[in-house]
Amino acid sequence: MELGLRDRVALVTGGSMGIGKATALALAREGAHVAICARGKTLLESVAAEIAAETERTILPFVADLNKEEDAQRFVREAVDHFGRLDILVNCAGSSPGGTLQSLEEEQWMESLNLKFMGYVRTTKPAVGHMKERGWGRVINVIGNDGIKPIYFELTPGAANAAGINFTLAIAEELAPHGITVNAVNPGPVDTERWWGLVRTLAREMDISESEAQEKAVRSMPMGRLCTSEEVADVVVFLASEKASFVTAASISVDGAQRKAIMDV
Repeated sequence: MELGLRDRVALVTGGSMGIGKATALALAREGAHVAICARGKTLLESVAAEIAAETERTILPFVADLNKEEDAQRFVREAVDHFGRLDILVNCAGSSPGGTLQSLEEEQWMESLNLKFMGYVRTTKPAVGHMKERGWGRVINVIGNDGIKPIYFELTPGAANAAGINFTLAIAEELAPHGITVNAVNPGPVDTERWWGLVRTLAREMDISESEAQEKAVRSMPMGRLCTSEEVADVVVFLASEKASFVTAASISVDGAQRKAIMDV
């Protein structure tokens, strides 16, 4: 299927690992040029070289901390300066440690909101300005099902994700007249580096072993397994394509019909 992504320019935040890396690779395989950002320079540059070698597309690595507005603006500005345009923004950076009401300090709440929610705002604001100039654009926010399926030991990601979904649906209406679609993709448990950090949090909060915590998570999945990064990336790539031209203000779960209440049994 031709997705109409050849020579499009995409920006992917959190592009050095997990879902972000899988998305950057999937976009490049469809012919897009991609700028990726993350905080760790060594891994970021290695991933960019790896994707470029496989796809023969231009993959630009940018070291950026999206806790800082100036870094987010610089990432967008320098990518546009290099490519001369911007078509697609995939927000995928940021994570939250999770925890219960009594175990979380106010600083942890603010850190989660500052990166996972405000980081998306900081990149989206300058990016859509460039998209408006061309009358075409795609914004895909990879958020998480905590925002629509809350559970008590994932309070900070739930709060940040709920804010992100609200933000996504609201700006979709604003940007639709400019030919820009905006959608949310909400993964459940995905087998990534970040997931194992959440497993450790779950084990601590429930006073069980990490293997028991992992078993509970898998038991909550009717399909009997975790999602892969590639399965999330496939949905993102579709939403970035010409085939999704009339899909906007959507909030799409990629969680295998997870039943979170089972994790508390």
